[in-house]
Amino acid sequence: MSLETIAVLGLGKIGWLAAELLHESGFKVTGLDARTLRRQSNFETRKIDLSDADGLAAALTGFDAVLSCLPYHLNIAVATAAHGLGMHYFDLTEDVPTTNAIISLSQTARGVMAPQCGLAPGFIGIVGAAKVAEFETCRSLRMRVGALPHHPTGLMGYAFNWSPEGVVNEYLNDCEVIEEGVRKTVSPMEWLETIYVNGRQLEAFTTSGGLGTMCETYHGQVDNIDYKSMRYPGHAKLMNFFFHELLMRERRDLAGEILTHAKPPVDDDVVYVHVAAEGLLDGRMSRSEFVKAYYPIDIAGARQTAIAWTTSASVVAVIDLVRSGKLPKSGFLKQEDILLDDFLASPTGRYYADNG
Repeated sequence: MSLETIAVLGLGKIGWLAAELLHESGFKVTGLDARTLRRQSNFETRKIDLSDADGLAAALTGFDAVLSCLPYHLNIAVATAAHGLGMHYFDLTEDVPTTNAIISLSQTARGVMAPQCGLAPGFIGIVGAAKVAEFETCRSLRMRVGALPHHPTGLMGYAFNWSPEGVVNEYLNDCEVIEEGVRKTVSPMEWLETIYVNGRQLEAFTTSGGLGTMCETYHGQVDNIDYKSMRYPGHAKLMNFFFHELLMRERRDLAGEILTHAKPPVDDDVVYVHVAAEGLLDGRMSRSEFVKAYYPIDIAGARQTAIAWTTSASVVAVIDLVRSGKLPKSGFLKQEDILLDDFLASPTGRYYADNG
């Protein structure tokens, strides 16, 4: 099944950059958005009504693939349309019910169904799988990601450079882990720990969705797996107060509006990645780490924020690996099935290799 023409749904910062990178990688790209966009681009853009299922299917007809960069709650409709048309499907979702619905669709899909292709879930799972593979037996895999302002201000020390819907979702939904061999769910914003990256003190706590399908894949193989978001110290306490003391968990949409209004996006950001695995190597207990800090870089003709390029480069790398035949072209694609070396050798995966 060919993969040359692709529709990119949602042309915010990440969707726009992903479309530009796909164009640079030789794909024929069309960007689709609910707004009329006047920004200059190297690819065609169209305005569509995302709430119209029939119109969405019509808009996607004729493409080999679709990449959804929309809020997570819109992705099931896009995946369903792609499934019906026999297209390849890719997205960036961290939402577990959305992923489960796509897994069900993948059982009868003619193309590949690949959600969770961003940073976390996404790249973090590719790195995690590579670390597990280093050991004869692996007893623990700890994955941490923080997308943060480089120069934080205020008590929260945060800026909403990512989708507010996605952030609220990961702060409030239950989190899957493997603890002492048992696959279970735990509450978000718990298991607080102190962690250091390049000498910078951070805190890390459980958040939903970052593991993707790794608990299913490694259950019975790795005794302990968890994912946490990294923030500047004190953030978790304030977020617990906001969502639970003030009951903003009951008004998710309003919570997202308040937080984005209070802490709008910044251009000077940093993405911290910390993956640590422990296990037996040559009969001795050993530890292996992947620790990086990613900053804004110049790509696609402009300065791009760290969260924008790490997310966009990740999904474009996966799409390119499917096109090249290094990944399957049908069924459900798990991020942990992607080889880290293949990812880093791809045209956009090299940004990770060259800039950490």
